[in-house]
Amino acid sequence: MSASDKPSAIIFGGLNTWSRKFACHLVPEEGESLVTHLRVVDKFSVNPPTTYLGSEFTNVMEKPNIEYKQANLTIPATVSKMFDPPEGQAPYTYIFDLTGEVRHDRPDMVQIQQTVNISRLLGEEAARRGVKAYVRVTQPFYDTPEKGSHDEKESVKPAGVRGVWWHETLRVLADIENLNLVILRPGLVYGPYIEYGILTTTMTVASVYGYLKKPMKGLWSPGKNPMNTVHVADVAGSAFALAVWIGKEGRKEADILAGEEITSNDKSKIKAGEGQNLPDPGKKLIAPLFNLVDDSNSTLVSIGAEITGMFGTTFGFHDFFMTTMAKITKLSESVIEDINEEHVGGWTEMITTSNPPIPNTPLSAYMDESALQKISVAFNAEKIKNVIGYTLKYPQFSQTALQDVVDRWKAEGNWPNVEPK
Repeated sequence: MSASDKPSAIIFGGLNTWSRKFACHLVPEEGESLVTHLRVVDKFSVNPPTTYLGSEFTNVMEKPNIEYKQANLTIPATVSKMFDPPEGQAPYTYIFDLTGEVRHDRPDMVQIQQTVNISRLLGEEAARRGVKAYVRVTQPFYDTPEKGSHDEKESVKPAGVRGVWWHETLRVLADIENLNLVILRPGLVYGPYIEYGILTTTMTVASVYGYLKKPMKGLWSPGKNPMNTVHVADVAGSAFALAVWIGKEGRKEADILAGEEITSNDKSKIKAGEGQNLPDPGKKLIAPLFNLVDDSNSTLVSIGAEITGMFGTTFGFHDFFMTTMAKITKLSESVIEDINEEHVGGWTEMITTSNPPIPNTPLSAYMDESALQKISVAFNAEKIKNVIGYTLKYPQFSQTALQDVVDRWKAEGNWPNVEPK
């Protein structure tokens, strides 16, 4: 692809989740860039950093065709300014929207302001500017039925307050006229330099039990609940493939080829959004939607076995009493603290006795309420293979890929170097 044929792109949000990998995919450390110019925009500072960046992203930020802008995206004028290209450059062609509040304990109004409203501002500005592709990358905040895998045509239930508003954001974007929108809905994401998410926490906790030479225990036996996984390299790779696709097809044709109804949330769930200019719950909204998971059909027990096996231990379940208490109390603070006590102390011991010691690490062994809740994410991802022709780089959730994650953290001094006790 010649330079004149290449797109330019902006990645909004997600610096604390996946956008660093998106940047490294578009402007790799080695090899040819996929874009002429890349702008990354988020609320965090990168110099000095106010969130974990990872060595790969830090290196890529030295390239001449990438820049970072710290910005408050709740302000319309700021959003508009972020779309202005550098002097002498053509308007941006691709937008990757990874914005949104990912913390599980934030109330409705915070989710509306930080997730729904920011995406709305970005989508409206992108439509005004006539961008060729607007890729919304959502989070797997859903509670799917445990039996089978569920394709894009099925209406799956958003999980919790953040699930409701992340899903409502899709409806808000689908309702914007002349927006070349395509939605990517991945499963549970893991990979190098990704400190966010249940899989990273599980790896950290499993390493502690390997160090202590004890089995790691989960709550929800028999552990057959689906927890479909996907490598972050495939999230970034497929997002770019979707941008290229809709850039060629346009929204009208994309809706014909891959459009799905973005179903309404329960009215009672979005009551807090009254007066926030949300689409009418009865309005039928269509947008191209693609699931993305690997071919592992991962479950709680298969993930537990794969990860603990890498650290030389095993995966089992808490006794009946602890499981029952967790269900009855809906994971009360005391139950959460009891579960965390041993492995949090073990992780602290590991990083302080490491050779060399690890004074600071973005990784934590603490499992909050969202990490301990029963998770059920089962997506069918055949559509993105058939319609887009996307081929997974990491089709299996494997110890080889997981070891690569640990090795990279060790190399940058964020993972302890200790022998089992």
